[in-house]
Amino acid sequence: MKFVDRTEEAKRLRLVLSADKSTFTVIYGRRRLGKSTLITRALSENDVYYSADQTEAGLQREILSKMIASVIPGFDKAIYPDWNVFFDTLNDRTAEKFTLCIDEFPYLVGSSPDLPSILQNKIDSKRLKFNLIICGSSQQLMYGLVLEASSPLYGRADAILKITPIKVSYIQEALGVSATESVEEYSVWGGIPRYWELREGYANLREAIEGNLLSVNGTLYEEPMKLFKDDITDTVKTSTIMSYVGAGAHRLSEIAGRSGEIATNLSRPLAKLISLGYLTKEIPFGENEKSSKKSLYKISDPFMNFYFQFIIPNRSFIEIGRISPVLSTLNNHFSEYVGNYWERLCRETISGNEIDGITYGMARRWWGNVSKDERMELDVVAESVDKKYLLVGECKWTTKENSDRLLAELREKAEKLPFASKYTIITKLFLKNPPIGTHTDILLPDDIIKYQ
Repeated sequence: MKFVDRTEEAKRLRLVLSADKSTFTVIYGRRRLGKSTLITRALSENDVYYSADQTEAGLQREILSKMIASVIPGFDKAIYPDWNVFFDTLNDRTAEKFTLCIDEFPYLVGSSPDLPSILQNKIDSKRLKFNLIICGSSQQLMYGLVLEASSPLYGRADAILKITPIKVSYIQEALGVSATESVEEYSVWGGIPRYWELREGYANLREAIEGNLLSVNGTLYEEPMKLFKDDITDTVKTSTIMSYVGAGAHRLSEIAGRSGEIATNLSRPLAKLISLGYLTKEIPFGENEKSSKKSLYKISDPFMNFYFQFIIPNRSFIEIGRISPVLSTLNNHFSEYVGNYWERLCRETISGNEIDGITYGMARRWWGNVSKDERMELDVVAESVDKKYLLVGECKWTTKENSDRLLAELREKAEKLPFASKYTIITKLFLKNPPIGTHTDILLPDDIIKYQ
């Protein structure tokens, strides 16, 4: 698959590696994001890339010394009793600066807890003759090893790159699909390039879902559990929470009730899932994030959202190889599922962007009572940064819509907002297909992709 995006990360990495002095770089992010590909594309044939595993420290040093021997002949001829001797010898034997990358660094620390302190001493000495990159997929462990103030390596990095999912606009380029198809594809695979690569091997989206997820032998069938194991001790509780949220339990009280837990016991695991990027805490526009009592928990990662909505509830069918009921559920609910992601994508597009000459702050949903007997929901609400305008939008992932009627209804709803009188209201429709009507104030998938 074509390598897309990561332009900024690649530029920063090449810049730090080309510095006159030797540098220390930290790269982290969840699995499948293309960290290793990004690194190896920045390395030259005179550099060394090593991916650690969970074997004992002596064997790791033996394997790494053989790899270093490709740039420092004979380096593997000695036996290194510990990492201190290993890195001292490496520094002494380095004649020309090169880059050593240690991927899955937490595995090395697992067998050698003193390694961060050893590296701290080498870095602080200012005598290193080679660049050092450490990389890891466990966000929790990498944060603890490098980014917490109590860590020996804290504050030592010349560059820290947190690798995050790729934006939706790049999936169109990577898979060669239309803007509308990009939204559908992204709602399943999210911004994870490895999943895009697996999708590329199939004729269409449905076949890729069937091959990768609707079989016990599918490459991604157990994927969430593998990801949880990188960062979370209690994977059973985590999977349970995600399953209930995926099934529609979005309030804390609902999640606690279904889990049989006291609500306060869920605060820490929910916060953990939010920090890892798997959940998000949604509050209505205008509410204070800390004090709002209207918080809803949603699965933020598209792939996880798809998995816990469609795969987990149907595991029994998949386990016995009968996927017809699963395919039937997909056929009946897939458009609705994509529609929910479409709403989120539209809010992301408005947030911080300039639309028709007006720059907006963060866009959110709004829901609440507008009178004693009337409750209302709006898909997109965003205040302009100058606080003069309020964009109010409705999102539809359906066939032909009457834009004139929808805009009239949307304006009527917008004027009922408790805070509407403070602003000049701007209405927008976010539609899957060109509508019936005058086609004003409409954003289609092509527009949304462009603004990304």
